[in-house]
Amino acid sequence: GLFGLGKAGREVAGQFLADPEVALCWVVRANDGGESGIPDTIPVFAAHGLNMQELLDAHAVDFIVDFSDADACLTYASLAAERGIGVISAVSAYQSHHLERLQEASEKSVVLYSPNITLGINFIIIAGEILRKLAPHAGVEVVEEHFRDKKEVSGTAIRIAELLGLDPEKQVNSVRVGGIVGRHELIFGFPHQTIRLIHDSISRAAFGQGALYAIKRLHGRPNGFYTMEQLVSEGFSAALE
Repeated sequence: GLFGLGKAGREVAGQFLADPEVALCWVVRANDGGESGIPDTIPVFAAHGLNMQELLDAHAVDFIVDFSDADACLTYASLAAERGIGVISAVSAYQSHHLERLQEASEKSVVLYSPNITLGINFIIIAGEILRKLAPHAGVEVVEEHFRDKKEVSGTAIRIAELLGLDPEKQVNSVRVGGIVGRHELIFGFPHQTIRLIHDSISRAAFGQGALYAIKRLHGRPNGFYTMEQLVSEGFSAALE
């Protein structure tokens, strides 16, 4: 089941529909107006006034994937956990009470939270953590570039800074110009050399590929709270064996 049918949600839905190993069973969108772009065989529900308990009972799923807004998890997390439904959330604007609800749900089901679920960004996070340990005295800055209308600081950039032990208010630099879907850059400054780790989101379809990666690697796992960095790190370690 998919929450969110905005620019990212539509691309994610497209990736789900194209994958023979995954079945998209239903979609919940913010409103019921306009073309959904979803095949008529798949029900699309408006979030307003939706009885979530009835939805989950009538349309059983293995996972809920959330690309909507922060408060959506408050409507489904507990109900999903009671039914053993896994949750994969890529919402970037969570506050502490949203994360607490997901943590509670993870006691009864599988929950993954990642503000950026793309494989590439999580790969450079892992590479950045390794480089940070190898060279703890190097100067580090995070630069995030996004489309002009994105007003808030990238949640991904803030998370990167926190994972690397940086101050998000001082060491995250934002650029807003037209034509950019999303770019994150880690700059490591050494004497006589500079290392740059860069991830470009060329299409929002990358979010769908990341969600599929998470679904396939979480299916059948023990209950608990997972992160995309954890899954990619496991793959990273396995590749080095």
